[in-house]
Amino acid sequence: MPRTSTRAVAPWVRTRLRTAPGAAGAFALLVLVTAFLAAALPRAVDSYETEGLRHGIGTAPPRTTVLDITTGPPASDLPPESREAAVLPEPLARRRAALEKTIPAPLRIDPEQSVHGVRTSKRVTGLDRWLPQPYGLPPEFVLSTPSGLDRHVTVREGRLPATADGREGTEAAVTAETAKSLHLKVGSVVHLPALYAGPPLAVTVTGIVEPVRPQSAFWSVEPLLRTPSFAVKPGGMDPLYYWQAALLLPPAGAPTLLSTAGEPELYWRFAPTAGHLTAQDETRLGEAIASLTGGPDLVKVRQAVGPTGAVSTDLDEVVGAYGGMRAAIAPVVAVAAFGIGSVAAVVLAMTGGLFANRRAAELGLLRSRGGSLTGIGGRLLGETAVLALPATGLGLLAATLLLPEARFLPALAAAGAVALLACLALPLRAVFLHRRPLVHGGRDDLVDARPSRGRTVTELTLLVLAAGAVAALRRRGTDDAGDHLVSAAPVLVALIAALVLVRLYPVPLRWAARPARRLRGAVGYLSLARAARSSAIGALPLLALLVALTTAAFGGSVLAGVADARDRAALLETGADARISGAADAVPLPDGLAEAVRGTPGVRDVTAVQIEYGVSLPTGTGQSPETTSAPLVGVDPESYTRLARRTGFGPFPADLLGSTGTGGKVDHSRVLPAVASPAVAARLGTEPRDMVTAAGEFRVRIVAVRAATPALSGADFLLVNGADLTHRANTTLLATGPSADGRALRAAVAAKSRDFAVVLRTERLATYVDSPMQTGAELIYLTAIGAGAGYAVLAVLLSLLQSSPERATLLARLRTMGLTRGQGRRLLGLEALPQTLLAAVGGTLVGWATILLLAPGVDLVRLALSATPGLASLDSAPLRADPWSLVLPAVGVVVLTGAAALLQAAWAARRGSIKELRAGDAR
Repeated sequence: MPRTSTRAVAPWVRTRLRTAPGAAGAFALLVLVTAFLAAALPRAVDSYETEGLRHGIGTAPPRTTVLDITTGPPASDLPPESREAAVLPEPLARRRAALEKTIPAPLRIDPEQSVHGVRTSKRVTGLDRWLPQPYGLPPEFVLSTPSGLDRHVTVREGRLPATADGREGTEAAVTAETAKSLHLKVGSVVHLPALYAGPPLAVTVTGIVEPVRPQSAFWSVEPLLRTPSFAVKPGGMDPLYYWQAALLLPPAGAPTLLSTAGEPELYWRFAPTAGHLTAQDETRLGEAIASLTGGPDLVKVRQAVGPTGAVSTDLDEVVGAYGGMRAAIAPVVAVAAFGIGSVAAVVLAMTGGLFANRRAAELGLLRSRGGSLTGIGGRLLGETAVLALPATGLGLLAATLLLPEARFLPALAAAGAVALLACLALPLRAVFLHRRPLVHGGRDDLVDARPSRGRTVTELTLLVLAAGAVAALRRRGTDDAGDHLVSAAPVLVALIAALVLVRLYPVPLRWAARPARRLRGAVGYLSLARAARSSAIGALPLLALLVALTTAAFGGSVLAGVADARDRAALLETGADARISGAADAVPLPDGLAEAVRGTPGVRDVTAVQIEYGVSLPTGTGQSPETTSAPLVGVDPESYTRLARRTGFGPFPADLLGSTGTGGKVDHSRVLPAVASPAVAARLGTEPRDMVTAAGEFRVRIVAVRAATPALSGADFLLVNGADLTHRANTTLLATGPSADGRALRAAVAAKSRDFAVVLRTERLATYVDSPMQTGAELIYLTAIGAGAGYAVLAVLLSLLQSSPERATLLARLRTMGLTRGQGRRLLGLEALPQTLLAAVGGTLVGWATILLLAPGVDLVRLALSATPGLASLDSAPLRADPWSLVLPAVGVVVLTGAAALLQAAWAARRGSIKELRAGDAR
């Protein structure tokens, strides 16, 4: 007779979920939040890296990103009609269409900002005497026929050029700035030299235009089209200035350029667009640019425009700078990712352990009645999967909707890892605990628990891994973004510390319990005795707290190091809280300006200095031959040393620059004491050296060497007492005052002179963070700190929940023996205090030690200052321990644990003792 299967009256999973809906909902919420964080992390990294690439290309000067394709004019041996026909608008447009097809992916072109035409590669001289000729030099013009001029200008006077008179003349437009500077108006005729000494070319100005979006690629690639330049004529001892400007011809006037002496060339300028690019396109983008400028795609370009075709662009430098920033930031962010991931994994494991312990009697009964480990594990896996998989899906969906522009597979893998851990934590823990029959009433505490050989080997293995990771990070730094062992070094250090502390902490508690026996009350001794015999599973809460506190300390220290580096860079750039200097070098301060600045609200002190740039250095010791010149700074020693002490940049005793009493006199033999930078000191040596400067002729002797000084942000300098200079004239004011009012300062300066500018330290500081990669990395660290704190709180609560039934029963029994409610609160608080203090103090010390160990290998300069080129004097941003990040999370853990213990005691007192005692407890 065949066997028939009967359907279970009460399905296992549904019954279990209905039995404890609160615990099931809390578990699902934990998995949802963890899956969301796990999926959001890679998508957030992808998002800010993608935004960083787009931002880098979009904000770079157009002249560095445009693809400039040029070729020579038609061959001179062709008939004139053929040469002229080759440069007309239609052939150029056809070539542009062919060129657009040769642009390799992932490059895309912005047709609105792209332009083509014919231009003179060599400026031609204006022949008219009425043109402005400062220093007797005639102006020089660039002739260009840009396409689509009507879409990029607004006509102010006249009309746009439209016709050309063959080889004798043409029409042109000029911008309003060009017309103003060169005295041009509608109807003006500019004569230019023709090729082979032919009749001059007459260019008639038919319109004066105003550029639309002057900073766009159409105008910015060749700024001379928009704004004339007052340039210096090369050669000669004295500088001679002359005007350079541009005449905008119609596209139909391109044949006219063939008859000029300006060496015309055909050009196609393609402005790239970055809205479609992602961070994963970085490598392909670099390869495409290389192929276009000197590879297979260059061959296609020459097939379209001719054998002399060339492609030039600096877009590869922009992409390379982005790649360098990305490579520098990624390892630092990986440390935060490993930290928060480890805490989340430990908390999920603790949750599985809590459920397994709460159901130990139930599972033991199933085993005693013939239940197999496979069957029990499968049923528990079904329970957790029903909750974990939908919660994981919701977390993944939320991360995808919140961060839409990112890859899906990394987020899916991260969320899948969370789901796998959440599903397996309870079955694996239960199967491990019930692999052998459990003896009822056996003790499970640190008194009977003896470390096995396997545990010892595991701890030693982790110790070796942590030591190797720390040694590698100290030796190599964080340059290798793929070395995950290095990124996990803080977590491994915290793990080793947790394992060591779990082994050691019962010993001091037992020592403390001995004198507690002599106390009159039993609360102190009982709490210490119970804390020393706490469950062996307490290693997981301690591990979670240590990793969370270490991650918070490391993350807070990273943010503090970034903020400190930016503040020091801004201070080094300005020299003080405010810097007042002239628009040009060596402009003396007007009378009364220092007093006016000193009286401005918020200004505490003002230091006046005289700076002369480019002072030639004599050859002294012969060392540092590359340092041939350096700025000379004349200072008032008293006020300047106060400023140097406040800023921390090269302080020195004021008497080092004592006055020689020869100020204002011409005495070539006088020797002035000087403070120099290392390179200047290496060149001059220790003997007196002759100096010839605009401030006077004298000799200097190096009396001190400093690496930096407030007056200058550069690497080299020479400080002397300003009172000893022959020609004393202060050029810069350095004002100190964190609350200095910028508007009031500018008003005070403008009242004395319009030629001086005010630069505030706070304004420079605000300009340092403009890259999405910087802000994104900082946001990830802030999220890691917050999430780590949340998981630490959860670890404390799970630890208390694990032993809450046993504590409630203990309070009920002790209350029948006369224990008061106050004594019960103190008992639970003192019992939880040792392990909490251990975690707090241990986490603080481990975080501090981890930062000290890893600081030599971590440089935050790219994360802090990657958007500020030119700050070579601030060459490093070392990691430093932030006291608030070390102390505040630890204090929060102690306060939270104490509050939770008191709340549990109050709740147990409200429930009463009868219910707990009536429930029965075989222990």
